[in-house]
Amino acid sequence: MTTADPLPEGSLPDQPDEAARHASARTARAAALAEDYVEIIADLLERDAEARPTDIARRLGVTHATAIKTIGRLKRDGLAHSKPYRGVFLTEAGHELARRVRARHQTVVAFLAALGVPADIAEADAEGIEHHVSDATLAAFERFLGEAAR
Repeated sequence: MTTADPLPEGSLPDQPDEAARHASARTARAAALAEDYVEIIADLLERDAEARPTDIARRLGVTHATAIKTIGRLKRDGLAHSKPYRGVFLTEAGHELARRVRARHQTVVAFLAALGVPADIAEADAEGIEHHVSDATLAAFERFLGEAAR
């Protein structure tokens, strides 16, 4: 049996394979969370020249404590920094990540709209898809959009 073959009904995957899939899913969720935060921080910095943890929490619909904890991870990962009595700021790596996430988001929204998905639904669906779409699939979306524009 190859890894692409479905498991026989009632059987379980090998433990190492299953553990690897779960670890991969946790890593993907953590990356998606960081992407959401840097995108919101970039938006706030552009609009207000400041991104306060309270505003970040409000925009993401999380508690202040959750925002502070996640901002700490962004700092540890070199994506953000803060200044005493000021807000949160992105490092160059954080700004670059925000640019990539925005571009993916815009491509996914445009692709869904080209398929006839209503704008509000395309925006909502893109929030999940943008974090998990592969580079190959994103490139296919862009080719499709380029061909549709001709």
